[in-house]
Amino acid sequence: MTGPDAQYAAYLEAGALHIQQCGGCGRYVFFPRILCPYCGSDDLTWRQVSGRGTVYATTVIRRRPEQGPPYNLCMVDLEEGVRLTSRVEGLAPEDVEIGMSVTARITKQDGEPFVVFDLA
Repeated sequence: MTGPDAQYAAYLEAGALHIQQCGGCGRYVFFPRILCPYCGSDDLTWRQVSGRGTVYATTVIRRRPEQGPPYNLCMVDLEEGVRLTSRVEGLAPEDVEIGMSVTARITKQDGEPFVVFDLA
């Protein structure tokens, strides 16, 4: 992995959630990019963000019993205006609801860091 994706992964590995912010238009950008998708500027700066957000959409992924229990898959709108896809942990998958306030947490699975959400 190289470029902005590698930088994003390095921040997660260090335990912090960083998102790019455009110096041209001021908007936050996710997922990591070389150019701002709104104004085309290449002036993207990494900013540590709050991790606070709201569940925008949610669903339950059901699997065969031998593949493990069901889990939640959701889209969360961060306060900074970007949307991340992840899951909410700490409650039953079917109890996650649109509009819930959540906070990002960085965890690891198979040695790789990624973002999950907990109820705020």
